[in-house]
Amino acid sequence: MANITAKMVADLRAATGLGMMECKKALVEADGDMAKAEEILRIKSGAKAGKLAGRTAAEGVLAYAIEGNAGALVEINCETDFVAKDAGFLAFAQSVAKTAVAKKPASVEDLAALVEEERKAVIAKLGENISVRRFQLIETANSLTAYIHGAAANEGVLVEYKGAEDVARKVGMHIVAAKPQCVSEDQVDAETVEKERHIYTQQAIESGKPAEIAAKMVEGRIKKFLAEVTLNGQAFVMNPDQTVAQFLKENGAEVVNFVRYKVGDGIEKKEVDYAAEVAAAAKV
Repeated sequence: MANITAKMVADLRAATGLGMMECKKALVEADGDMAKAEEILRIKSGAKAGKLAGRTAAEGVLAYAIEGNAGALVEINCETDFVAKDAGFLAFAQSVAKTAVAKKPASVEDLAALVEEERKAVIAKLGENISVRRFQLIETANSLTAYIHGAAANEGVLVEYKGAEDVARKVGMHIVAAKPQCVSEDQVDAETVEKERHIYTQQAIESGKPAEIAAKMVEGRIKKFLAEVTLNGQAFVMNPDQTVAQFLKENGAEVVNFVRYKVGDGIEKKEVDYAAEVAAAAKV
């Protein structure tokens, strides 16, 4: 049997990022062969990832990367907010964002495949299911900036713009706060507008208003609706006396496009009934 030294364990740990005991066990199993031990760890970490794959990953972080005229915003999920704060998990999220910009994958499945080995290693180290949920890549002749809100890094935006970056970044902060659906009125889905128009029309008819007055009421409500859901029409959070469009024009800037994410949007979290679990355990 080979003599497993502390240096061998340390070297394997540095190469894999896994725990010391796991590395030592792998070296013993591999009879001191470093390459074989690393292979053993990769196999075991992959098996561990498979066991965890069915668990809901609804926490996580956003990360972004911008290189030249390409930028990406990614959402990486885990199971707990504790892991979401881990330095290794955060480094993985940043690596995924950089990979998205560098490789420009066509789908989230393609992106996940590019970082699969790295993902398995992080899972093996942290013991939670981790997934690459979604990403958006913007390639443009315009400029790009991004804003991630707070230490939790769970809301953020990637902004394509013309003009000064500090102006675009302030608008990015507004987007995270006010959550517009799109930049301008012409980008609002026509079916959505017609649905709102139908609702407002029925309300006006039931109120008993004359047809002419009812029509004006409907148009007024549609105008208000469009202002609420479009970036350009919203009151600017840093100065509610002007719209975002007015703020941008005043500063010689324009927002062309944006992508806004909030971690966990649309993921149904499993609710745990701890009282029921304790009661069930007491019956055993």
